[in-house]
Amino acid sequence: MQTTILDRQFKHIDIVALSEIQFEQWQPLWQGYQQFYQVQLSDEVTQNTWSKLINPHRTHIYGFAAVYQTQVVAIVHVIEHDSCWTLKPYAYLQDLYTLPEYRGMGIAQQLIQQVNQTAQQRECDRVYWLTHEDNLQARQLYDRVAKRTGFIQYRSPATAM
Repeated sequence: MQTTILDRQFKHIDIVALSEIQFEQWQPLWQGYQQFYQVQLSDEVTQNTWSKLINPHRTHIYGFAAVYQTQVVAIVHVIEHDSCWTLKPYAYLQDLYTLPEYRGMGIAQQLIQQVNQTAQQRECDRVYWLTHEDNLQARQLYDRVAKRTGFIQYRSPATAM
């Protein structure tokens, strides 16, 4: 699958499935995403994540890359899951990252549109995602392309309390 877009500077951008790129092209963006959120995941988690994202037998987890010439400039990851509130699954847009020098060119919006199209084709009920409240640049985009729900996320370790 390949979708072509032109950004406002008329650079040719291709949106491709992650399975069409190499680990070495994806990894720097994955690391950049972690640095943005000030986390560091182990190499084992990174390898496991990549393996799941490109595994054709794990159809509920996948992603896309935005490619300019031969450089991957943005990535998005999606996890589909069942819901107790709908008959159809949800598509959780878990990670979205654009290289800083390519931000503001419409690439993230195109990746979100690709996720929306894929979710519709796969008969998902909705696409949803989270972002940090301080991620103001991303929130400006998200406020244009989606509805903010007002829910607050809580976390608890998966151990006995």
